[in-house]
Amino acid sequence: MMMDPAHGTFGNDEADMREVQKNNFADAGGSAQPHQDARRVNNDPRASKQKGNQVRRDRRDVHGWVVLDKPIGMTSTQAVAVLKRLFNAKRAGHAGTLDPLASGGLPIALGEATKTVPFVMDGRKRYRFTVCWGEERDTDDIEGRVTATSDQRPTREAIEALLPRFTGVIEQVPPRYSAIKVQGERAYDLARDGEVVELAPRPVEIHHLTLVDQPDNDRAVFEAECGKGTYVRALARDMGRILGTYGHICALRRTLVGPFSENDMIPLDQLEALCDRAASGEGSLADALMPVETALDDIPALAVTRADAARLHRGQAVLLRGRDAPTCSGTVYVTVAGRLLALAEVGNGEIIPKRVFNLTGLTASTGRNERN
Repeated sequence: MMMDPAHGTFGNDEADMREVQKNNFADAGGSAQPHQDARRVNNDPRASKQKGNQVRRDRRDVHGWVVLDKPIGMTSTQAVAVLKRLFNAKRAGHAGTLDPLASGGLPIALGEATKTVPFVMDGRKRYRFTVCWGEERDTDDIEGRVTATSDQRPTREAIEALLPRFTGVIEQVPPRYSAIKVQGERAYDLARDGEVVELAPRPVEIHHLTLVDQPDNDRAVFEAECGKGTYVRALARDMGRILGTYGHICALRRTLVGPFSENDMIPLDQLEALCDRAASGEGSLADALMPVETALDDIPALAVTRADAARLHRGQAVLLRGRDAPTCSGTVYVTVAGRLLALAEVGNGEIIPKRVFNLTGLTASTGRNERN
């Protein structure tokens, strides 16, 4: 697939943090859906200000996660822009780029949730993808130029016998069309300029790889759960070569990103419908939000008193005293009265705040605090 450099690639985390930073603190690019109207932008008409014939609406504080079931054809940057406008949020970013031709889970962080993006990006990801046999393409996906062909087709037995070789920690050569830098230039830019790009293999971890369907001789459907930095496109390419044919990705759906699964996803049309109801007073946009701390499921929580919370909120360390002092160490998230306060490090007898949260504004509904 010929990729827009800003939009990443199938199963690639390489450019995620760069794009997150761009989306977090700037008004994200891209255009909203044509049928969006002023009602969806802000539920409070008092926030609108008239300037000549133009209406300017103040952005508001919105904090939480929305796990969009991204449709095919939309870039990750466009998805962030649409959600930012639907919620009229001041800040937004995503945690893991999905290519336009991929669908599935795109976690979008609003407001203070952007501070927890790295915890999601470092988590496991699960994909369901289809490999088309018989052709290798320069981008390792369906939109690339055909570079090699074969009449050979693998049997189910041959495919299943191969899978253990691609499970565990393996060496993987990234696709030529990837965001990896070569002497300061992105590999996809060099490849598009006609230069021969030689990328070194890198260790990646694939936790599970399963053949789930073989609808015909030309296609095979897989599920893979993998760690950060794994290229699903490269996986299809390498399997095709070893099987004596060639292969490329022709369909991809992401079903898990860190703590977020398919049960957490919301399609764009449902989200737009919720915005319509909220604009007419029949619901709240808070119903679409998941709490900021959902991204922190894998780290311990530590409750503190209001007095200690006040110190931490000012950026001051808190000494751990008495028999009730926590025995954990390392990174924790701190709560006070059940409310997220800070990310902190515990060690040497004290709690040291690293990121403090200011959750004033629209947050997740109370019912969303319990995972399904």
